[in-house]
Amino acid sequence: MIRIEGLTKRFGQKLAVDHLTFDVEAGHVTGFLGPNGAGKSTTMRMIMGLDRPSAGVALVNGAPFIKTTSPLTEVGALLDAKAAAPGRSGLGHLLALAATHKIPRRRVDEVIGMTGLAAVITKRVKTYSLGMNQRLGIAAALLGDPGTVILDEPVNGLDPEGVKWVRHLAKSLAAEGRTVFISSHLMAEMALTADRLIVIGRGRLIADSTVAELVAASSTVATRVRSPHAGVIAATLASQYVTVSAEGPETLLVRGMGVEEIGESAAHNGWIIFELTPVTASLEEAYMKLTDTAVEYRSSAPQYQGAAR
Repeated sequence: MIRIEGLTKRFGQKLAVDHLTFDVEAGHVTGFLGPNGAGKSTTMRMIMGLDRPSAGVALVNGAPFIKTTSPLTEVGALLDAKAAAPGRSGLGHLLALAATHKIPRRRVDEVIGMTGLAAVITKRVKTYSLGMNQRLGIAAALLGDPGTVILDEPVNGLDPEGVKWVRHLAKSLAAEGRTVFISSHLMAEMALTADRLIVIGRGRLIADSTVAELVAASSTVATRVRSPHAGVIAATLASQYVTVSAEGPETLLVRGMGVEEIGESAAHNGWIIFELTPVTASLEEAYMKLTDTAVEYRSSAPQYQGAAR
């Protein structure tokens, strides 16, 4: 279990992490979300003892990680996909790590097979693609068979098969009772992978909930209605409490009235209904709404102008 209590980090005048408090429990995949600059990587570095907190504590199984006597077997972490020495082979990197904890060669071979690196493991790390480096970093994180796994953006550079593999790996580790903490910018993937979500913005906690709770709290439930009588339905249902908007020539989005009520109105008025579907926001939509005021680096719409000929 990871426990964060009042965790704060300043870099000069910059407040990167602002009194964060949350728990990451064992047996679940916990996703860590937030805009660029929100403080996610800094928080993970403080958990690992790589940055010293300005205030507060980060505890792994009740103690600061830097006090553990067997780091690789306590926590496996991927914080930087290019942390391995570029002149070493992938195998050399893993063997060097294994030697620090007297981890047997058979375990090194196990994680190589687990991460799909067998074909390139004897090549120098400087020849690796980003995806290969990610796999090597995950192999290193799993080397000590740790009870806690922390992965910062583990699917960057991975192809669809690799993304799916990381998803199943995270779920299987959690199913074994481990603590799994993963940051990502891929909302669709987090929706498929995480059981719980920690969302921060500008260093502060915004949400600590399940995926379903976050989506439900940040979205307005609507009903999609498709009918050749769309115009009549819109005019009839619209009121002070019900809003109706057109989604297409024969398709409406109705807010403020449930599926049952709309169905009863259709039966009463003799409307032909082709579709009556509850619609909720995606995790991405809920996340964007939740973090809208916490975005530090906001892009403007691109204005493309072709080159003069």
